[in-house]
Amino acid sequence: MLAAAEALKVDEEAIIYALFMANRIGMAIDNLVPMSGSVAGCQAECGGGSGMAAGALVELAGGDVEAVGEATAIALKSILGLVCDPISGLVEVPCQQRNAILAVNAMVSADMALVGIKSVIPVDKVVKALSQIGKVLPKNLKGNALGGLAITGTEEEIK
Repeated sequence: MLAAAEALKVDEEAIIYALFMANRIGMAIDNLVPMSGSVAGCQAECGGGSGMAAGALVELAGGDVEAVGEATAIALKSILGLVCDPISGLVEVPCQQRNAILAVNAMVSADMALVGIKSVIPVDKVVKALSQIGKVLPKNLKGNALGGLAITGTEEEIK
């Protein structure tokens, strides 16, 4: 956010408004599906953060509310189904890499929305899909280190 603010040469007030926008997006998502990897997978936790950042970046760049929704929808659609599979119970692996990649997802989603690209699926329906997917994700893929990357054998080496 700060790097974008510097590149856009915006003032502190614009940054504050962008952070408020991120907060509103997060509250809207969390109202339907808890933004927790143990509840709905990393699609909700890391992905929710990416959607929040995408919308905030649009706000920071002076985009309108419609573009904020488009950016959020585009970012969220890109991560649907992302499981939560911390290795040895450590969120550092693979979450640090996922969050870095999803920061880029947020930036690209914001850029797409700012140039007028629309999400085929409206943001509210994308969040509903995220919720539905979170409900059907297997328990082993929801933050308990019982599936996915968490059971490749590497976790034993890390322990």
